Amino acid sequence: MRIAIVSDIHDNLTALEAVVADLRQTSPDLVLHGGDLVSGGSSPAEVVDRVRDLAWPGVFGNTDESIARPETLEEFAKRSPAPPSLWNAVRDLTAFVRDALGEERITWLRTLPSVLINPPIALVHASPATAWRSPTANATDEELESTYSQFGQAIAIYGHIHRPFVRTVGELTVLNTGSVSQSFDGDTRASYALIDNGAPTIRRVEYDIEQEINAAMGSGLPHADWIARTLRTARPQLP
Repeated sequence: MRIAIVSDIHDNLTALEAVVADLRQTSPDLVLHGGDLVSGGSSPAEVVDRVRDLAWPGVFGNTDESIARPETLEEFAKRSPAPPSLWNAVRDLTAFVRDALGEERITWLRTLPSVLINPPIALVHASPATAWRSPTANATDEELESTYSQFGQAIAIYGHIHRPFVRTVGELTVLNTGSVSQSFDGDTRASYALIDNGAPTIRRVEYDIEQEINAAMGSGLPHADWIARTLRTARPQLP
């Protein structure tokens, strides 16, 4: 069986459509999404509608949760060492996305589970305990195993950190999908994961970044210049 996992779309319809086109070539039997459908791109409503039309099962990410349950954003921001200017910008983005989505789509986001088990894989956005924190790409084997072995599946998959990797830890394979939008590993292409009969790989897909930036600039998205810098550099940026 061939399973694709698509995560961290962040309202980037341009990148999502490029990934959908690539999926037609790889022809998975099942496509799952790893959350963070929204926040940080040109097309919040269109991305949510597209994923719903495609009927991809999946989990909620922290940006989805910040829309559906705003108190979780404030709880995390209180404990974060990041500068207040970052969280002020995130609040602006969140307000924009909530208005763009409307209540029916937000209600749908609330229905997404935190964990999806489809043997032999377990999928979460970040970690079993929370959609807001996860091991980093350079986490130790011990951290990966202690975080994800509790699922009792051969393959554990997460997104969140926007840095794809495949690691084997004892009898457990830990896979990070990378991100469809706002890659942080220096590679501007969209990323998703493909598992072919238990063998995982990372797919990278070219898309028109300037088209997405122009769409974001024209959409009224707050801090669109911040998003543009992130897309162009494929590195984390501050607003």
